[in-house]
Amino acid sequence: MLASLQRQLERIYEIKIPHSVEDFLITDIRLLNDLQGNEKADQSEIEEQLLVIQDGDSVDIALFVDNEIVNRLTQDDPRSRLHAGNLSDYCTAMEGVSHFLYLIWNAGHKRGVSLMELEMQAEIDKYVSTAFLFGKQGSGRIPSNLYRWLFDKPVFNSSLDRTSLERYRDANYYASKYCARLENRYLKRTGQSGMFNDLRRLYRLTNHAKISCAVAEH
Repeated sequence: MLASLQRQLERIYEIKIPHSVEDFLITDIRLLNDLQGNEKADQSEIEEQLLVIQDGDSVDIALFVDNEIVNRLTQDDPRSRLHAGNLSDYCTAMEGVSHFLYLIWNAGHKRGVSLMELEMQAEIDKYVSTAFLFGKQGSGRIPSNLYRWLFDKPVFNSSLDRTSLERYRDANYYASKYCARLENRYLKRTGQSGMFNDLRRLYRLTNHAKISCAVAEH
């Protein structure tokens, strides 16, 4: 399932990495706690998390997606039919895959990425991938409330500290500005010429250039 989501993003952005996300996937919260050294921590609210552990020159990566989410997506495959009942789980899984792919791709180009960039790109990837999937399954029709569902009333983990909460809010804001432009410029029109070039250009930008491009009016 997650490898398929990775391939979907790779096609959209015309990129390729030499790793499969499923080789780095963990689904047991106890293993995540062990890797983080938080055996007694309450992480019951965590559904997805990219774990990066650096030890000298070596870096270990793992992607946690809760086992219940993986099981539900296997039983109710959004690739066959995406609907209100599996949309949230699909977005959670896509967020994790987006984090993994964006980090690995940038590392392969000797570029660092900020946590805010990771979150912003994931918000964009959730919108774009769901829009494309709905369009594919609905003969080009995309739910009119998709943008509002993803961006109007975001829900953040209640355990986030102030700095993390501000980062998530900023990422949601910048991504919402960019996706609103995508929707108005391409998805609400019959022709989508240029949309992939737009997406691929933003994907390859970093830091302030990425934010400036996202909020630009043109």
